Amino acid sequence: MTMQQQVNDLVEAIAQRVSAELGTGTTQDSGCDVAESCDTCRGCHVKRPDDVRKFVKLGADRIAAGVGHEKPASDLASMIDHTLLVPDATKDQLRKLCEEARKYSFATVCVNATNIRYCAGLLQGSSVKPIAVVGFPLGAMTPTAKAFEAREAVRNGAQEIDMVINVGAMKNKDYGLVLDDIAAVVGASGNKPVKVILETASLNHNEKVIVCSLSKIAGAAFVKTSTGFGAGGATVEDIELMREVVGPEMGVKASGGVRTRDDADKMIAAGANRLGASASVSIVSGQDATKSKTARRSAPKGGY
Repeated sequence: MTMQQQVNDLVEAIAQRVSAELGTGTTQDSGCDVAESCDTCRGCHVKRPDDVRKFVKLGADRIAAGVGHEKPASDLASMIDHTLLVPDATKDQLRKLCEEARKYSFATVCVNATNIRYCAGLLQGSSVKPIAVVGFPLGAMTPTAKAFEAREAVRNGAQEIDMVINVGAMKNKDYGLVLDDIAAVVGASGNKPVKVILETASLNHNEKVIVCSLSKIAGAAFVKTSTGFGAGGATVEDIELMREVVGPEMGVKASGGVRTRDDADKMIAAGANRLGASASVSIVSGQDATKSKTARRSAPKGGY
């Protein structure tokens, strides 16, 4: 037996023991009662600003939203990640994203690395942090390539890095490569927090346990469920599992799949301390759920 096989067997044995202690659970599939009037429903402030305040009280400190929306309630602005990750984002759209973030004092803007210098320049002098995604959305790059992308993004003004794991390496049980991949980005990012995107819909239970453990070993600040471009988003069971594995020392972000108040309450109660959604989430206050249908559908979509 080779050393690599011995390591893999050990990691899998640990994962099986953790899985047995935590339980497996099943995935929920919650619907939305207003799906026909809105192209997305993920903890939307258009419909439920009071609910979001409840999420904050329960422990959430971030959600995501897209470009092109009205001012949210003042007490919600500081927890919003204003997000635009579509590959065809224009400078006009990015400028609008940053103008809205400055105007309404959003926490951050999250963009592709190619746009980080432009957005960092627009945000200079404000309290809004620019976030860059790395290896996005597939994660199928070498550790060296991801490290270079992270280092360049930080050099260009990124204050946080969201990286996608090498899902293929994870499925191939090449845990050494997965660890090297995460550690390379953490090292290249210096003192900037790194969030590790697992793409949980592509992983089985043991693989989630393993990659959360590897993220913690590598020194990441957060584990995050998904890109928003994959096969699915967050589930309560995933959040519970991720929180159990990483403990209180790391952040856990539920990204995608928060479609109802009950879903979001359970995500926070399960251990998420950030909530994410697609970029088409409407961030306005005091507006009826059936209004601004056209505005919401015209907003660019992007995973987060």
